[in-house]
Amino acid sequence: MIKEQTKLDIDNVDVFYGKKQAIFNVDLEIKKNQVTAFIGPSGCGKSTLLRCFNRMNDLIDICKVSGSILLDSVNILDKKLDLVRLRTKVGMVFQKPNPFPKSIYDNVAYGPKIHGLCEDISELDEVVEKSLKSAGLWNEVKDRLNEPGTGISGGQQQRLCIARAIATNPDVILMDEPCSALDPIATARVEELMQELKKNYTIIVVTHNMQQAARVSEKTAFFHLGHLIEFGNTEEIFTSPNEIKTQDYITGRFG
Repeated sequence: MIKEQTKLDIDNVDVFYGKKQAIFNVDLEIKKNQVTAFIGPSGCGKSTLLRCFNRMNDLIDICKVSGSILLDSVNILDKKLDLVRLRTKVGMVFQKPNPFPKSIYDNVAYGPKIHGLCEDISELDEVVEKSLKSAGLWNEVKDRLNEPGTGISGGQQQRLCIARAIATNPDVILMDEPCSALDPIATARVEELMQELKKNYTIIVVTHNMQQAARVSEKTAFFHLGHLIEFGNTEEIFTSPNEIKTQDYITGRFG
């Protein structure tokens, strides 16, 4: 059996917005090349914790994060950490597809360009093509690369945002409700994509859709009111959870 490698080690993490505590003492290990799902009712802290992994919470003045989060043994909460570099290593896909008001090509080329990851235009072309192929979008847009990214369907836009996230060659991809604005067919495409992408990336997905969590993830973390209630193998969490709160949420008694 292959030993699971830890990619992110979250230890004793608390998050405050001013005086209000949003996350309480979370300990969690995210394994490499797996999909980990965060589930729980609205306002339970799952997106707040997700945004700690690329320091997006730094953009909120009153937000304070304590504890440690190790990405490949480096504490990403260190004040001296280069955030630009961190965000090339930890890509993010948001709830609503948000392509830049640029061409399809420029949406994907943006990250590699600003981070100076390509020597010349032919290397950039290669990265764009590879990223669009990885996001399962190349065949649909290869003749339309100069058209606006906002001009394609919602499902295609979300896959474009995934291509944009992987263009900087990250280690981790964060997905915050990536399918909530999509129809069932587009959702199925994104879910298939997650299975492909985990071969090369570690994926953490926040979802309200428990069937989705059950379908796409190896591990599931259940949050309630800022507390991590239970974490384990997805199948066990959904079939024989240890905690009554998890059982109640999964069976629809609250949430």
